[in-house]
Amino acid sequence: MNHARQWVMPLIVAVVLLGLWQTWVTVNEVPAYLVPSPWLIAKTLVADWSLLSSALWVTVKITLLAFGVSALLGTLVAFAFVQSRWIEAAFFPYAVLLQVTPIVAIAPLIIIWVKDPTASMVVCATLVALFPIISNTTLGLRSVHPGLASYFQLQRANRLQVLIRLRIPSALPYFFAGLRISGGLALIGAVVAEFVAGTGGTGTGLAYQILQSGYQLNIPRMFAALVLISLTGVAVFSALAVLSRWALGGWHESELNK
Repeated sequence: MNHARQWVMPLIVAVVLLGLWQTWVTVNEVPAYLVPSPWLIAKTLVADWSLLSSALWVTVKITLLAFGVSALLGTLVAFAFVQSRWIEAAFFPYAVLLQVTPIVAIAPLIIIWVKDPTASMVVCATLVALFPIISNTTLGLRSVHPGLASYFQLQRANRLQVLIRLRIPSALPYFFAGLRISGGLALIGAVVAEFVAGTGGTGTGLAYQILQSGYQLNIPRMFAALVLISLTGVAVFSALAVLSRWALGGWHESELNK
């Protein structure tokens, strides 16, 4: 029942909002080059599907590659941080620096330095998605119950045993929370990188299609591309939520209480 409510209620709200949007555009005769109607966007999505689907695949590919790289690097960095307070103190500020530096400002440089367009966009998206995994996983690895830590110390467990049997299980909820944030940020980073690459005359992702549609005043196609980006973000978040529920559902309070 709870899972059905999580899906049904948002769908009802979406139907109501789309109906109001369609009614407003129709009654006021709003030109399509200003605000297209949902019905026109849907027709454009079907008519231009061959073009938009190939662009969607490019964006999804960059997003998944960046997400995978950020998950791997973020986890390794978190493991290094938890092994030594000195390492964390020395390098954590640079992780924060990556988070607060606007990707729009450095993406042109990355695209110039990295010759391969796809690799450069993956690098940009990875930089955007990396910090939540580092921060959440590090916090999770350090959020060990003091009583359990004392018990492992009493049993003379070595550092590897403590990491595998105590720290990693304790960090899993934080890790999956970081993954859910990172998945959306990887998509945002991919779109921003495509915008920058598109202004340079390269790229065929959804962001590039938005740029081209804007130049051609093809506003319905622009909205159709935006819809695909939004649906991709929802799909990524939902997939990671399902993965988190599968991994934690049998034992952790965050999933058992749902």
